[in-house]
Amino acid sequence: MSSTAVQPPQWQQEIFKVLKEGGVHQIVYVPDAGHSHVIRSAIADPEIQDVVLTTEEEGVALVSGAWLGGQRAVLLMQSSGVGNCVNMFSLLESCRFPFLTLVTMRGEYAEFNPWQGPMGKNTQGALELMGITVMRADDPENVGEIVSAAYDAVFQAGEQVAVLLSQSLIGRKKWERN
Repeated sequence: MSSTAVQPPQWQQEIFKVLKEGGVHQIVYVPDAGHSHVIRSAIADPEIQDVVLTTEEEGVALVSGAWLGGQRAVLLMQSSGVGNCVNMFSLLESCRFPFLTLVTMRGEYAEFNPWQGPMGKNTQGALELMGITVMRADDPENVGEIVSAAYDAVFQAGEQVAVLLSQSLIGRKKWERN
């Protein structure tokens, strides 16, 4: 019996390619299905350290520390985690650290979980309130270019940027009962 590996969508492969080719050495994350390809790729790559977080705000500190140590890092999180990070985002503004986060969105397209709605609707505003530039990726054809543009803004111009990956990119989530 042979098993066939399912190929991840091209846009997910493009995200990892941008990070790898750009010299990211640390990918920090709270596990999330929308980031699963990048996470699995980071785990498999001996040149990239993957760091599992217990909460998203730890990622802000780790990404900042990586920069101080001479490495590029990126934080992967879900939109609900943005609310956990608001206080830590002040570190970025105060110290002017370059910062890149890729945020899978919840609380929008075909959301089944009402708890995801409030933060999903306010993710962009919360990030912008804390001085973080927001770029949004809704079309799978443009994800690689948007992530690449964000990457350059962060690591060439020293900006703080969040790329919001729309829930429609990832597809419908369904509550599974056993």
